[in-house]
Amino acid sequence: MSNDKETIEHLGGSAKVARKLGYTVQRVQNWKERGIPPKEKLARPDLFQAPLGSGQKRRHRAVK
Repeated sequence: MSNDKETIEHLGGSAKVARKLGYTVQRVQNWKERGIPPKEKLARPDLFQAPLGSGQKRRHRAVK
């Protein structure tokens, strides 16, 4: 859940995320402790889901 807290902070904080989603600040603030509900993550992948391949290290093979 700490990743959810970091995600909210990265997006500009509880107030900014709440405005984007049309929710109260308190609701989004609660997500920092309880986690962002899966339903919300699925409804707004543009906000809550990292692009495919992000955070993964690439391994390059030597070309012969």
